[in-house]
Amino acid sequence: MATEKKKPESFAKRQALRDIELEVQERWREDQVFQEDAPAADSPDASQDKYFATFPFPYMNGRLHLGHTFCISKVRFAVGYQRLKGKRCLFPFGFHCTGMPIPACADKLKYEMQQFGYPPNFPVDAEVVEPAAKEATAEKKMADPTKFTKKPKSKVAAKTGGIKWQWQIMRSLGLQDEEIKEFADPQHWLKYFPPKAQEDLKCMGVKVDWRRSFITTDINKYYDSFVRWQFMRLKERGRLDFGIRYSIFSPVDGQPCMDHDRASGEGVGPQEYTLIKLGVQTPYPEKLAFAGDKRVFLVAATLRAETMYGQTNCWLHPDITYIAFETATGEIFVSTRRAARNMAYQKLTAEFGKVTELAVLTGKDLLGVALSAPRSTYSTVYTLPMLTIKEDKGTGVVTSVPSDSPDDFAALRDLKKKEALRKKFGITDEMVAFEPTPIIHIPDFGDLSAVKACEMFKVTSQNDRDKLLEAKEKTYLKGFYEGVMLVGECKGEKVQDAKKILQKSMVDEGQAIIYYEPEKRVVSRSGDTCVVAKTDQWVLQYGDEQWKKEAGDVLAQMETYHDETRHNFVKTLDWLHDHACARIYGLGTRLPWDDSWLIESLSDSTIYMAYYTVVHFLQSAVDGSQPGTGDIKPEQMTPAVWDYIFLKDKEIPSDCTIPATILQKMRNEFQYWYPLDLRVSGKDLVPNHLTYFMYNHVAMWPEEKNRWPQGVRANGHLMLNSEKMSKSTGNFLTLHQAVQQFSADGMRFGLADAGDSVEDANFAEETANSGILRLHTQVEWTKEVLAGIDSLRTGPKTLFMDQVFETAINNCIQLADESFSKMLFRDALKFGFFELQSARDQYRDMAASGTDGMHRDLVLRFIEVQALLLAPFCPHICEHIWTLLGKEKSIMHARWPEAGTVDSLKLAESQYLGDARHDFHTRIEGVISAKNKGKGKAATPTIAGMKYCVNASIYVSKEYLPWQQGVLTSMKQAYEEGNGVFPDNKAMLGKLSHIPNIKKYMKKVMPFVQYMKEQTSKHGVSALNLSTSFDEVPLLQQNIAYLKKTLELEEIQIFDSSNADSKIQDQCYPGQPFGSFKIEEKPHVIASMSNQQVGRPHFAVRFPIFNGDTVMSVARRLVKQDGFMDNASQISFWRYNDLVMGMRVIPSVNEPHSGQTQLPGKGVFSLNADKTGLLVQEMLADGLLGEAVLVGDHMTYDV
Repeated sequence: MATEKKKPESFAKRQALRDIELEVQERWREDQVFQEDAPAADSPDASQDKYFATFPFPYMNGRLHLGHTFCISKVRFAVGYQRLKGKRCLFPFGFHCTGMPIPACADKLKYEMQQFGYPPNFPVDAEVVEPAAKEATAEKKMADPTKFTKKPKSKVAAKTGGIKWQWQIMRSLGLQDEEIKEFADPQHWLKYFPPKAQEDLKCMGVKVDWRRSFITTDINKYYDSFVRWQFMRLKERGRLDFGIRYSIFSPVDGQPCMDHDRASGEGVGPQEYTLIKLGVQTPYPEKLAFAGDKRVFLVAATLRAETMYGQTNCWLHPDITYIAFETATGEIFVSTRRAARNMAYQKLTAEFGKVTELAVLTGKDLLGVALSAPRSTYSTVYTLPMLTIKEDKGTGVVTSVPSDSPDDFAALRDLKKKEALRKKFGITDEMVAFEPTPIIHIPDFGDLSAVKACEMFKVTSQNDRDKLLEAKEKTYLKGFYEGVMLVGECKGEKVQDAKKILQKSMVDEGQAIIYYEPEKRVVSRSGDTCVVAKTDQWVLQYGDEQWKKEAGDVLAQMETYHDETRHNFVKTLDWLHDHACARIYGLGTRLPWDDSWLIESLSDSTIYMAYYTVVHFLQSAVDGSQPGTGDIKPEQMTPAVWDYIFLKDKEIPSDCTIPATILQKMRNEFQYWYPLDLRVSGKDLVPNHLTYFMYNHVAMWPEEKNRWPQGVRANGHLMLNSEKMSKSTGNFLTLHQAVQQFSADGMRFGLADAGDSVEDANFAEETANSGILRLHTQVEWTKEVLAGIDSLRTGPKTLFMDQVFETAINNCIQLADESFSKMLFRDALKFGFFELQSARDQYRDMAASGTDGMHRDLVLRFIEVQALLLAPFCPHICEHIWTLLGKEKSIMHARWPEAGTVDSLKLAESQYLGDARHDFHTRIEGVISAKNKGKGKAATPTIAGMKYCVNASIYVSKEYLPWQQGVLTSMKQAYEEGNGVFPDNKAMLGKLSHIPNIKKYMKKVMPFVQYMKEQTSKHGVSALNLSTSFDEVPLLQQNIAYLKKTLELEEIQIFDSSNADSKIQDQCYPGQPFGSFKIEEKPHVIASMSNQQVGRPHFAVRFPIFNGDTVMSVARRLVKQDGFMDNASQISFWRYNDLVMGMRVIPSVNEPHSGQTQLPGKGVFSLNADKTGLLVQEMLADGLLGEAVLVGDHMTYDV
């Protein structure tokens, strides 16, 4: 019920924020606030610092979602902060359309209309199939649209909520059938989704210069020219090569399948195996008799060719389906169908991509077959059953080396022991009569490492999977680095040196071949399972050692913000090899020297940040259909013109028809804005796009380090309410939905708090909703305060509360500045909003507890500082507040506030008061709860002051007890020795043993240690000091009124803890006062109050009002009880003129307070003589009370 009641108020506040946002956005648009041009090279502004930040342009096959938004928010926050720091900031935004996703989706729509009509009438139980291309040939033939393949499950399915058909996916985007049919044309996607993305981004208030927006592919002739120029220069500089390469390949698409062409399997590369040819001995068994005199081989994929000397048998799964097929050399191979398909694309069959099946077999058909295993010390080995072989990895044929493989040793030992198992599969004793052969010596494991490891880890059978995994990890790792060959041509050499030599030797002698398959399953956007193919292709030579080193130089000077990001870059540089950069089908730019190839999506997007600097001169429409301010035609942008703009020491080409003044402006734009200062991306782009981005920058500007990227910030994925975002579970939000649900600033507030590390972040709807309330409250409070600003105190700011508030503001400015500079936005929100608000609240409470009130200048400074510190996160609300302050220019032109002196002593005193108040409040609740225990449902709510009078005795300790001093000294020494880390409790206890008489207090020691660890975590090493930097007693005495008011205490007395009993002394330390609270029932009247406002979600309430309560204190109590209210000063109370009949009269809608009189805002309540009703008196200017007026026990209130 509570949730339902809150909806109207929540929506009203959200709508109020949206109204502000729309108004502010229109003002920004009219003022062109975010349009930034480079200053002329000879102007005074040319020396102004700049900040150029980008986000990888999103792919235009759908609406932007909250995951995109989270990543984009990091750029927005950074740009907002850098603007405040006085830098000229540029945040442009483009849209990526290159690649396979759009054509693949368009093809699906065509197929669905062909098969099921328009609009499609889908069969209920039909399996989804995908339009497929004729599988690629050496001649690179184009797709056959009549061939269809079954679609495997992929991450796309999860993102589409389990919807089967592309038409249904489009409907889920809110499109009608007549709109959807247009998407069968790939070009329509390029016209539809970029404007939608712009619309959504504008709705959230991004600080983007929209003049610099564009789409990719050759439909945009300007960008097409730019990419062609880039590849011409890369080819001239030897960065491209053409030849046969192994790469992940989509048979349906007939071309290599790069990361962004995949529905699943991003980052997966080809895995090299050695394919061992285990020859079937003649006479062939009946199932292989068809082979005649052709050689038949069971082919086993292995990563350890050096161990083949130890083969004792071959494993097959009895129930797996195998096929026999003919190879290009006329031999017959036996493997799984999946492996055979991979081999066909590696030119191991007569026709590329085609497998000629000669027989279909099961593993049972081939058990007990005699084989010749190359390099084995046994002339004959046999096929034996193994039930753990998987069909989706390798060939389904596994060669067995029990000397060095714990799995093989355990399985062979089991088969030897279990006669029944042998009989089940027709295995004779002769077939298992083999012993492990010593082939490699490994320190600690001897000559038979698998045998030793199984003994060490107590492996009793092949079913001990965890033990076997540990045994395998230990032996394989140590064997590779420290193992020494005992046999063969590399005898005496280390395994890591012999590995490649022995592999090459076996291949050269025809005993093995090189074979590849994907490391993990990869599914293309067209829906097919990819293979590894050996094809002609253009590659960027990222494996080139010199280029790799140069990319490392870029990384060395680049800020990555997180060590893990840098580490991931280093790992990527270590393993990265040639990258297939072109394909024959899809959308994109064609290679300048061979237009049968299209540049793929990860390769046309490596230096486009440079294009941002000049795009507005070239095009005014995102697709390049209209020229920009330079009135330049695409054909005028020749390679030589691009050279002049982007490369040093180049002259304007003599045949150029573009005015020199325009070219000079374009060149100036590039030279001013470049290098890129910040690129924000998800961490999944580190192994591909972001690394290619470094490679290509150093390739295009090898001698100009001042053009290399300066910073990359990678973040984790975004969860929604601590769960993975997925349409299939309904846990999903688009950017548009998020703005509608939370407002732009409410959403941004939630994103700022979501997290900053490379681990997955979490967008909590609760936080965003809280943001709506907090922001709305800040606006309303600002209005209220500014309306009465002239009534606030002026003059010197000498009061304790003034000094604390002023230094707290300065401290928040400094801490927020540090956090923003490190892109730690959650911390920046903490210091720049939450802690600043907390300081304001404490100041307001302190002021309200006395007669002085708040200081005008400090209140105005707080409002201004709060607007500035929050502006990078919630710019609309801050712009609105900036206007309320009477500022003429937009807050977007404002500067970061100057932080004055931070008085650390005042901060410490303020922290002490805050901690003490919180501790006292917790103890008071505990005391009241204990008093109410057992009183049943009628018990008074456990809120201090609701029914009880609370008196406090506060004890202060000037010094620690002797044993505590010894503990603190030891803890501080241990903390410093551990470089800011305490030893574990056992070690800590050992360090405390030297303290005199410590055993006497042993039961108290570890609780005290744990408490001081917690305090150190909160306050740093200063928590271990033996005394405080201030005198606690005067501080508490000075703020008794504040403590009494905020804790609703009747009386407070302060004592020295040395006079208290031992129980109190044990809990009272310097800087940690102890509060003892006595509860007494206080005279009160239970008053009934009703709300008569039409359409407002407020109801009648009953709660006690005490003798001496003020109208404001009652209002604050009402706010606590009614979740719809957040500002006590907006509440007014009314009494009935007729105490008997007034409440019985039905109120008038037009005159709800007819027959009522408003209570004075500065009224004070008292009880009548028999304590059954209330009186109210107005507090006069001279501090005296006015005439007492009878109120009774019924009132009304307005909000």
